[in-house]
Amino acid sequence: MDQQADRVRSTKHVLRKKTINTILDQFDGELMKLSQSSRRKKYDKMRMDSYSFFRGSAYLFFYDVIDLPFAFHTPTDRPTWIMGDMHADNFSGFQNEDHHIVFDVDDFDEGYLGSYLYDVLRMVVSIRLMTAQHEWMPEEQDAFVEEYLKAYVKQLKRFEEGDEDPVSLEFSVENTKGPIKKTLKKLEERKHSHELDKQTIVDHDSIRSFDIGKEKLSSVSKQERNDLASAWKDYIKSLDPTTKQHERFYRIKDVVKKKGSGIGSTGLERYYILIEGEHSGDHQDDIILEAKEARTPIPAYFFSYDDQFWEDNKHQGRRVIHTQRAMHHKADPYLGYFSFRGRDFYVRERSPFSKELKDKHWTSHKDVKRTVRTMAKISAKSHARADADIDEGIMDYHSEGAILDAIGSEKKLFRHQLVLWSRHYQKIVERDYQLFREWLVEKEYFKS
Repeated sequence: MDQQADRVRSTKHVLRKKTINTILDQFDGELMKLSQSSRRKKYDKMRMDSYSFFRGSAYLFFYDVIDLPFAFHTPTDRPTWIMGDMHADNFSGFQNEDHHIVFDVDDFDEGYLGSYLYDVLRMVVSIRLMTAQHEWMPEEQDAFVEEYLKAYVKQLKRFEEGDEDPVSLEFSVENTKGPIKKTLKKLEERKHSHELDKQTIVDHDSIRSFDIGKEKLSSVSKQERNDLASAWKDYIKSLDPTTKQHERFYRIKDVVKKKGSGIGSTGLERYYILIEGEHSGDHQDDIILEAKEARTPIPAYFFSYDDQFWEDNKHQGRRVIHTQRAMHHKADPYLGYFSFRGRDFYVRERSPFSKELKDKHWTSHKDVKRTVRTMAKISAKSHARADADIDEGIMDYHSEGAILDAIGSEKKLFRHQLVLWSRHYQKIVERDYQLFREWLVEKEYFKS
């Protein structure tokens, strides 16, 4: 009987490891065309813990869940913009267009049109994995997920009833508590020159440039810089005309390549670009922009193909900023896009006011509850803001009605099923993480 059980368990592991192998080779190899060196860097980050593995394998998540018969999906004819990779580390504090320090979602690389539920499913699993890292018991993890789901539905209801407006609602020092409030307060104390002081130097001729001595910055060739300068005209054309400055404002003063990145972004090209800003003698108004390569979003490989979507979003950089404008209450005035050396890029400000939560913020029960509750409200705001018919920031209707219709009167059942499912999928991720580590040794990415 023990041999039979071992054979069954071994077969399941072999089949799942083959699935992981196939998906990693298809996405990181065939589609992303990551070099062996880039794959090693990515997998080195993913092997840190099960949460890091989850963050770096969104394609495995969608492969697993895309055809599961969840009861609470919105209908296909009423999609909303989704982040496509919503997890606890994709929320942070930053300064918005009105110069308000706020806490919000901050990553739209996988933005796509579809059911809100995929964002929620990915988020609740991330809450479990994040809190498990900090040794919270499964029952406490259940409570944190329940807290998130309650706050999410409640916030959608507030929007539907007109108590709050998803377009104008923002989360600042005034209406947040705990770690988020503390993070925002620290941001408010920062100098405007924080990022310039961190990334640049001023020479004896008072010329500011990037500090190549920094570990994660590297120089670009003259030809690369010239090619980027030629493409920069398209970026300027792509800017929102209501916030666009005069052309000299965007004059490039220096360019470097940014090395290192998030887990899922490994292998994507990234540049820091120093621009003129409002010209002054002390160069304190120089601005650092980040140009990041954008590729086909992961959900696109699993959702039904939509001709109209791809007609509207041929440029992947435009798709990313389209998603951000849809899901944010205030857009970065530097959002734009261009193509360069056969790749699509989007541009945003490398803001001096940007800060993420720290590990220590997940160690107090009260703090975790406050944090997931605020993240739930932000998730609801982002989905209510987003709309299938949005065109450059103009909405025709809000999406919260479609989501509340999908949940219906079964709010308790909605929470109960997602708590149970998140517990189930957490175990799958933790098992996959161990199989992934075995696979890395077998493929000789790393020694045992």
